[in-house]
Amino acid sequence: MAGITTIFKGEQEHAPQDNDKLIDLFRNRVELKKEFAALRNEKYQLQDRIKAHQGATERVQQKLNHLESLLLDPEWVHNVVVFYQMRRLAAHCEVKIQRFAEQLKQQREQRVHSKALVTWNEERKQSTQAVQARIGEQRLRVQRLEDRLQAERHKLLSMGGVAKMLRGRLQATQVANLESAVAAAQSKEQDLLLELERAEALDPPAHQGLTIAAKRSINLMILAFVQQLYLDFAEDNLAILAKESSERSVGAVNYGTRYECDQLLDTLLSRRQEVERADDCADLLKKRAKMIAEYATFRHDDDAVPVPSSVATVFDIDRNGVVHKSDVNILGENYFGVAKVMSR
Repeated sequence: MAGITTIFKGEQEHAPQDNDKLIDLFRNRVELKKEFAALRNEKYQLQDRIKAHQGATERVQQKLNHLESLLLDPEWVHNVVVFYQMRRLAAHCEVKIQRFAEQLKQQREQRVHSKALVTWNEERKQSTQAVQARIGEQRLRVQRLEDRLQAERHKLLSMGGVAKMLRGRLQATQVANLESAVAAAQSKEQDLLLELERAEALDPPAHQGLTIAAKRSINLMILAFVQQLYLDFAEDNLAILAKESSERSVGAVNYGTRYECDQLLDTLLSRRQEVERADDCADLLKKRAKMIAEYATFRHDDDAVPVPSSVATVFDIDRNGVVHKSDVNILGENYFGVAKVMSR
C-alpha cells in the first residue's frame, strides 16, 4: 500500500513540469503558424511582382516587335526616323524648360534670402550698437561710483578721533552703500556684455520659401519661355508634331512619303540650328510675361498656377515691337511638360 502511494505521489510531482512543456509546445506551434503565414504572404507578393514584371516584359517585347516590323517596312521606315527625331525635339525642349525653371527659381530664392540677410544684418547691427551704447553709459556710471567710493573711503580713513566718533558710523554706512552700488553696477555691466555676446552670436535666418506672388511671377516667366519655344518651332507645325510624338506611340503617326519625311527632317535640322544660334532676349520674355499677366486669373488666392484657359493666348513680338496673337493653350495642353515645372 505504501508503495502504490509513493508511485502516485511521484506522478503528481512530475505533472507541473509536463504542463509547462505542453504550454511551450503550444506557444511554439502558434509562432510557427505566424511565421508560416508571413512566408506565405511574402510568396504571394513575390508571385504578384513576377507577374507584373512578366507583363511589363511582354509589353516591351510587343513594342520591340512592332518597331522591328515598322523598320522592315520600306513605306514606314522613314516615318519611324521622323517620329523619333520629333520625340528628340520634344525632349530637348522639355530639358530646356526644366533648366530655365530651376535657374529662375534659384535666382528668386537667392534674391529673397539675400534681402532677408540684409534686413537681418541691419537689425543686428542696430541691436548691437544699442547694447554697446548702454555698455558705455554703464561703464561711465561704474567709474563715477568707484571715484565716489574712493573719495568716501579716503574721508573715512583721514578722520580724526573726535570726528570719527561723531560721524564715523555714518561715513562707514555711506562707504558700504557705495560698495554695494559699485557691485550692482559692475554686475549690470556684465549682463550687458553677455547680451552683446548673444546678439553677435545670433544665427542668420533660415532659408525662407517663396511667396505666392513670387511663385506667380516665376510661372508667368516660365509660360513666356515656353511660348518662345513654341514660336521657335511653330513653322511647319514642328512644335505640334513634337508634342504629338511625346504623347503617341511609334507607328501611330504618318508623316507621308519618303520625300516628305526627308523634307521634314531637313526643315527640323535647319530650324534647330537657327534656334541654337539665336540669342536669348530677357527683355522680350519679361515683356511677354507682363502681357500674359494681364489675362491670367487664379482660382484661389493661394494658387500660384493660373487657370489654363486664361493664359491660352500666345504673344509673338517681332523686332519692331508689334504683337501678334494666336490661340494656343500651352498650359492646358501641357506643351513640353510645362505643367510639372510650375511652382506651386
